[in-house]
Amino acid sequence: MTEWRGPIVVTGTDTDVGKTIVTAAITAAAQAAGLRVAVVKPGQTGTAAGGTSDVDVVNHLAAPTTARTLASYPDPLAPLAAARVAELPPLELYTVVDEVRAEAEKHDLVLVEGAGGLLVPMGLRPSGEPWTVADLAVSLDARAIVVNRAGLGTLNHTALTLEALSRRSVAAGVVLGAWPPEPELVHWENLAELLPTLVGALPDGAGSMDPGVFQRSAPGWLTPPLYGVLDDWRVWAEDAV
Repeated sequence: MTEWRGPIVVTGTDTDVGKTIVTAAITAAAQAAGLRVAVVKPGQTGTAAGGTSDVDVVNHLAAPTTARTLASYPDPLAPLAAARVAELPPLELYTVVDEVRAEAEKHDLVLVEGAGGLLVPMGLRPSGEPWTVADLAVSLDARAIVVNRAGLGTLNHTALTLEALSRRSVAAGVVLGAWPPEPELVHWENLAELLPTLVGALPDGAGSMDPGVFQRSAPGWLTPPLYGVLDDWRVWAEDAV
């Protein structure tokens, strides 16, 4: 299986599905394989509440070669709405594209973490039209990681996201953002349905691990295209129970 290089967009089926922790895990696995990794967060929202940003979390867990936030907005809204409410400049699509391409020239892998789901309005094009993470993936000719939930409802949300990417000719793989410590029937059935597209699965609570433990564990959560060692889902399932 060919390893993924260049820009990769990390999106989700919804907000709070684990995109940041998955981004950190891919970073850790790729750096353990000897790659130079950059993480770019185009738009960070909700900064007025304080606390750690997504880039702070990735830096803490995986310490990438480079980690950048391009724009920050106070309110916990979609980036375009947050920019409008705060009367701040919105993210311009081709500025973000240029920034990501500049990092790709200096790194083997660039992980671009979106906000919320695939079609959340991120900013504006030069024409004044909104753009989304899907538009960014197309403009970068990037692959996409779709982070999803393990429980009820995930099959529909995942299928919708993958269909939207497929219609745009964006290749994608799926990573379960938080596999529960005591999975129920619904989790196992969802896993069986998702297996053809799965390229990884993180345990619930991975983000609270000690950084050293996180970095050593990350390759075991990801398949070889994402620089992991998970190559047999049957063995993984036996270990998960």
